[in-house]
Amino acid sequence: MDKSNKPIIKHIPDFLDYCEVEKGLSPVSTKNYHNFLKIFTLWLDHTNQSDLKPHELTSEHIWNYRLYLSRKQDGGGKYIMKTTQNYYLIALRNLLNFFATRDIVSLSAEKIKLPKLTDKDKAIKFLRFDQVEKMLNMPDLTTLEGKRDRAILEVFFSTGMRVSELTSLNIRMFNLKDLLNKKLTELELNISGKGGSTRVIFLSSRAIKWLSGYLATRKDLLPPLFINYKKDKNDNEHRLTPRSIERLVRKYTAMAGLPIEATPHTLRHSFATDLLTQGADMRSVQELLGHKNIMTTQIYTHVTNPQLRSVHKRFHSGEK
Repeated sequence: MDKSNKPIIKHIPDFLDYCEVEKGLSPVSTKNYHNFLKIFTLWLDHTNQSDLKPHELTSEHIWNYRLYLSRKQDGGGKYIMKTTQNYYLIALRNLLNFFATRDIVSLSAEKIKLPKLTDKDKAIKFLRFDQVEKMLNMPDLTTLEGKRDRAILEVFFSTGMRVSELTSLNIRMFNLKDLLNKKLTELELNISGKGGSTRVIFLSSRAIKWLSGYLATRKDLLPPLFINYKKDKNDNEHRLTPRSIERLVRKYTAMAGLPIEATPHTLRHSFATDLLTQGADMRSVQELLGHKNIMTTQIYTHVTNPQLRSVHKRFHSGEK
């Protein structure tokens, strides 16, 4: 193995290319790694260690970085959740694994330990149906942005899509004529999800109504389903970004006065919770969410556990 004379920061573009080409990660996943490693880059810069080379990285650096993450606050003064800290550390661990595949001397990835998560850390945030309804009524329907935003929120809650999946939607994927003529009462669509896997999503009649109402306002020939009305000379498509959709979801959460700081993923959780509450089985919800492993879907035990207690009380002989 060889010692590299390039600083760690200079290796990150090569690592991202490796993620996309050799590991076969989607552009969205690769971009996520890029964003997660930005925090490490900022920390190196903040501590005057931008020139730190792979073979110079020590366990002490990792410990100090973990302290930095545990004490870091966002713009609202809130500390980073342990689950988010894990994402940053996992990205760094994968960078060290990349060094190993390239025979570059560096600290072993095994030296990066992840913070242990408590049940509270693992608890998911979701909205009850009445809370979702309150949020849905927040956009100003007298504006183009308001009609677009209502359609976005409705599609989120109807499908449980990830934000990256929603921003990737294009108008050509829909039968625009039938949508605008309001002939559709149900709609299913094949989308490419996480890891390039394909799954079917379903739009409710209500989501279709708001989507067709939004599309009726479009007089452009731009390909994205949801566009940014603000002019940006560097964006010829005017495609809404995941970050901009996160901002609008947070805005309408605040406007609705909800006790949860919701994100697009909160709406995905709310979609799954609503299905299970209404009696859907876990396996079907797994398929609708696009989870490869049923264990991922098991995070919704907050719904199934009360239902199991109800089943036991209703049917077990000892309860009669």
